[in-house]
Amino acid sequence: MSILTKKSVLVTGGTGSIGTALVKKAITDKAKLIRVFSNDENGLYEMESEFGNYKNIEYVIGDIQNEEIVAEIVKNIDIIFHAAALKHVDRCELNPLETINVNIMGTKNIVKAAQKENVQKMIFISTDKAVNPIGVMGATKLLGEKLISAESSRKSNTIFASVRFGNVFNTRGSILPRIENQISNGGPIILTNPDMKRFFMTKDESVNLIISATTLAKGGETFVLKMPLIRLEDLFDAMKDILSKKYGYNPSAIKTKIIGTRPGEKLIEYLLTEFEMDNVLETEDFFIIPSLNVSVKSYPKAKKPNETQSYFKEMKTLSKKEIISILKQIYKSSI
Repeated sequence: MSILTKKSVLVTGGTGSIGTALVKKAITDKAKLIRVFSNDENGLYEMESEFGNYKNIEYVIGDIQNEEIVAEIVKNIDIIFHAAALKHVDRCELNPLETINVNIMGTKNIVKAAQKENVQKMIFISTDKAVNPIGVMGATKLLGEKLISAESSRKSNTIFASVRFGNVFNTRGSILPRIENQISNGGPIILTNPDMKRFFMTKDESVNLIISATTLAKGGETFVLKMPLIRLEDLFDAMKDILSKKYGYNPSAIKTKIIGTRPGEKLIEYLLTEFEMDNVLETEDFFIIPSLNVSVKSYPKAKKPNETQSYFKEMKTLSKKEIISILKQIYKSSI
């Protein structure tokens, strides 16, 4: 039985790609109540049109910066998935104050309401950009993680934990739709730096990580999926190979334009800091950064890895052939 079965679930940012995937998971796992919270009016309308047959779903419009509405939406909830955030690196760099208000103060509002209402578990959706951040978005996500772990050390009936994502394939804010659009227009494909590498995961993998984290969380942990590392130039070339003919172009006709690294971007992201590597636990599918006040024995299937440093130093970057195999699964209905 899923941890969501017969539970009341709140999904903030519920109309986004991850939020929608979580709503679908909650439907499949027979949650008692699913409350979708978003400031996207049209997104809520479209979701209600899609899931209108399910009478256990509530659609609430509002902003997580509004303490009053946050206090209302958390009432009678068992599990919170906090996915609402500002996530685009360049937008966050240009609007740092709003990013702080949404990503930090909004998270604080959810945490405060969860504690007051004795919510069972709250899972905060973070990002690999929180590791040694150089930009506004990553910095606010790091502070969100720290807020979550700090709350777990206080006397509370609510269990707080974070999950740390890489890039999720083919979500609304991912790079794939933008590159496909550039290919459909005959190019050029815009690439910041040929040497840029990123960790990627599928939507299914992201949801499975969130559910695993919800099940295992004891308080204050960060769960990090083991993800493949992909060189963006190889990803873009692979997309040209499998999508160009769909739009009537020869792959070689689609050019790539290099524009340089943007403010707030790193050439390579990391999943863990060096300090976290010294304290991390490992399962077959993910890493667990435990809270200092939680025993290692709390995670029976996790172990202290012997070679965490070398795991990342020797991490293999996927080949173009391997990337094409993944993309064919994503685009199988359209190529």
